[in-house]
Amino acid sequence: MGSHTWGASAGTGKPLGFTGVPVSVADTLTVPVEYEAQVLYRWGDPIGSAQGSPAFELDGSNTWQEQSLQAGMHHDGMEFFPLDQDPRHGLLAINHEYTDDGLLHADGMKTWNADKVRKSQAAHGVSVVEVVERAGVWQVMPHSMYARRITASTPMRLSGPAAGHDMLKTAADPSGTRPLGTLNNCAAGQTPWGTYLTCEENWNGYFSSRQHPGADELRYGLGPNGWGYRWHEHDERFDAAKHPNEPNRFGWVVEIDPMDPTQTPVKRTALGRFKHEGATTTLSKDGRAVVYMGDDERFEYIYKFVSRDRMVPGGYPANRQVLDHGTLYVARFDAQGHGRWLPLVHGQNGLTAERGFASQAEVLIRCRQAADVAGATKMDRPEWIAVHPQTGEVFVTLTNNSQRGQPGRGVDDANPRGDNIMGHIIRWREGTTQHGDAGAGEFRWMHFALAGDPKADKAGSRGTILGDMYGCPDGLKVDAGGLLWIQTDVSTSALNQGAYTSLGNNMMLCADPSTGETKRFLTGPSGCEITGITFTPDRRAVFINIQHPGETASERSDPDRPQAVSRWPDGPTGGRPRSATVAIRRKDGGIVGT
Repeated sequence: MGSHTWGASAGTGKPLGFTGVPVSVADTLTVPVEYEAQVLYRWGDPIGSAQGSPAFELDGSNTWQEQSLQAGMHHDGMEFFPLDQDPRHGLLAINHEYTDDGLLHADGMKTWNADKVRKSQAAHGVSVVEVVERAGVWQVMPHSMYARRITASTPMRLSGPAAGHDMLKTAADPSGTRPLGTLNNCAAGQTPWGTYLTCEENWNGYFSSRQHPGADELRYGLGPNGWGYRWHEHDERFDAAKHPNEPNRFGWVVEIDPMDPTQTPVKRTALGRFKHEGATTTLSKDGRAVVYMGDDERFEYIYKFVSRDRMVPGGYPANRQVLDHGTLYVARFDAQGHGRWLPLVHGQNGLTAERGFASQAEVLIRCRQAADVAGATKMDRPEWIAVHPQTGEVFVTLTNNSQRGQPGRGVDDANPRGDNIMGHIIRWREGTTQHGDAGAGEFRWMHFALAGDPKADKAGSRGTILGDMYGCPDGLKVDAGGLLWIQTDVSTSALNQGAYTSLGNNMMLCADPSTGETKRFLTGPSGCEITGITFTPDRRAVFINIQHPGETASERSDPDRPQAVSRWPDGPTGGRPRSATVAIRRKDGGIVGT
């Protein structure tokens, strides 16, 4: 397939209206000269709750109770919800993906106890904060009725076809419907009825399994000591050897109504259980909800859920069951740009009791295994998915896959590069016509760009980008005007080394889908990932997240040298680098990107 043009693409293309910024390795946030950036909401900032507003302690000595009323760590996916139809006043729902326990606690992990586990759990999850712009300056409202933290301990509800299944029951919850908490919340989405979808990605890393995990546990990456979070030492529910069903209660899309701080978050089982990167929602032509999702791991899949029922007016109260009934599909990318959505429905595509699926609930709980049986295409780490508001075209970032091309893991049309360290972006149209329907069963696809450095020594790492180079595309959004925004996540262990030497720090770029023109919009501080893009409805402000500035290659900092990699955003007197939400606007108040 071609890499950068698509016949009859909507629009003729317009010059991207800002001065591109150069590649940078500086420990700072750089935006175009026509723009200004403001740090709005940092890890440890108070959420503005009536329950209290504890200040951030520079040495990491805040208690877990204080952390539960402060911004969590490692800001990720994020959405803006306007209040009273005012584009200058709204709610930000913000994911907090994971923790660097070397920074979170005064002495890091040198000592370990139950309170540190509680603080780490309190630094996960979601923030809902009320924000307002006054005279061009955004601020978090200090006394908000909406302010809320959702953590790894918040009571939740399971709904949909798998709720109450035996595989979801535990000693603490014999009903199999009342899980606690959400964690490793990566990308996100906003529904047309005004709710926030937060997505559980690498949840497996928090569990300690038995010494020799079973096949289903291995398929989801569970191991004897997890990824070193050590929660299981003081919170028994993360000991999967003792509570083997507890991991099954994670890996879901969680629906939150930001307008109702009393709402119990709902884990929607109809959308399948895997390592959810995001959940991007649009509507089919007949008004049904369509949710696109990627499973962010090497050789995993792209999914689509199509609801049974149509969306109706009335917000969340009128649509609270829309995501409980429908059909989950997984994508198969065929040759010559053809593709098909394979239903993950019990009794179809080999999903029978004889193959290990006794019910639709088991298809959803063991979603990866179901996609294996159905014959989906194994992708190069599917991450964010974005839908063009005018054309309905869908874009997905495939961040990288260094194992592609190894024996038994060959390249294919959709994933054409072996040792794919740079990643790529695929676009597709639903149906077989130019103006397709999101509810269609087939699609036509092509590559938007293969990422890379045009001067790379290795031909396979040079890419096909028209404009400014980048690697490891991750965050993705098409704004209301049709501009495609791309955020990068070269891992800290690889940043500015080897094939990535010329790419500099992670960045955000803007591209015109109709021409492929791509221009660098910002670069981030040292050790960070750029993520979490959302716009005000009038597009006069864009919010982005700087995640884990100062992250070390091991992803856990030395508490004795917290500023070894970065001092952003507070400078040398700030104590610790802090993930933060940043508001960016044009100095003349105009529309971002134009």
